Amino acid sequence: MTQTKTLDNYNGQLQKAVGSGFTASSTASDVINGIDLTGKVAIVTGGNAGIGLETTKIMAAAGATVIVPARDIKKAKKNLEGIANVELAPMDLMSPKSIDAFAENFLASGRALHLLINNAGIMWVPIRRDSRGIESQLATNYLGQFHLTARLWPAMKKANGARVVNLSSFGHQMAPFNFDDPNFLHRPYETLQGYGQSKTATNLFSLELDHRGKPFNVRAYSVHPGSINGTELGREAPIELFQQMGFCDAQGNVLPEVAAKLKTIPQGAATTVWCATSPMLNDIGGVYCEDADVAELDLGIEHRYDDPSSSRGVQPYSLDETNAKRLWKLSEEMTGITFLTNSSSL
Repeated sequence: MTQTKTLDNYNGQLQKAVGSGFTASSTASDVINGIDLTGKVAIVTGGNAGIGLETTKIMAAAGATVIVPARDIKKAKKNLEGIANVELAPMDLMSPKSIDAFAENFLASGRALHLLINNAGIMWVPIRRDSRGIESQLATNYLGQFHLTARLWPAMKKANGARVVNLSSFGHQMAPFNFDDPNFLHRPYETLQGYGQSKTATNLFSLELDHRGKPFNVRAYSVHPGSINGTELGREAPIELFQQMGFCDAQGNVLPEVAAKLKTIPQGAATTVWCATSPMLNDIGGVYCEDADVAELDLGIEHRYDDPSSSRGVQPYSLDETNAKRLWKLSEEMTGITFLTNSSSL
């Protein structure tokens, strides 16, 4: 085991820009310029659509072998057609058995895993539950990340320098994690509350995973990709919702003045790729990043719906050490997986 004396990001003590030189307008191609991923193996969940597809393309073009687990293999095969260095495998984050089967197949290949990009996610969905009774946004956006990372852990240790990048969102600001009723069993279901707490959970997971993973040379990051035009994230949201927010016209088309303020998909993938590959993060982990740099703590930033660039900063409650450790324990209970509970024994 490689010991390290680098600081943890508990309570946000590392949440300050590192001077990456990139901005909100930087693209994934910009941030990976000059970086060679030949010989590296990456897994990108949701890697066949939106910013996940862009992440897959950029990493594969830089020489990495990219495995894309997908729920709809036919759709994924079509979207990934013509991209070299890409492998496709079935997996459904709402199904624990499916996650286990995917991970077992990968581990059986004997390969090290250098980059795990937990990109897949859902938003604005009605109340649904998985086979365990877990609310679907919590199951997909967070618990699936925890489960997959735990199952792939042996391959990441083997890499001796792996990174885990978990897609979070500015949406974490919508809700802290509700430890009393995470599955909306005793409170009315509000879809954005469910989304918000799932992304807060992602931040807490990245924080604690980095702390526990450092002795094995595995670092973790959470990412806000930005407000992006053209993804499938809002595919189940009613048009009326976007109209009420002033985002689109009566036909559901994004208004030009709104589109001009949104990121493109290549810009939306930039922070993911930066966290996965930047040498500036070799000794920094557990941080929440945006615009291809480490974000600042939100201690009173003014946020405006009509200005996507103001959707920045990270809430201190999503970097709280006590909450992170508490969530880790709850996640082990919910998945039935004991994961890095005592790192000295692994």
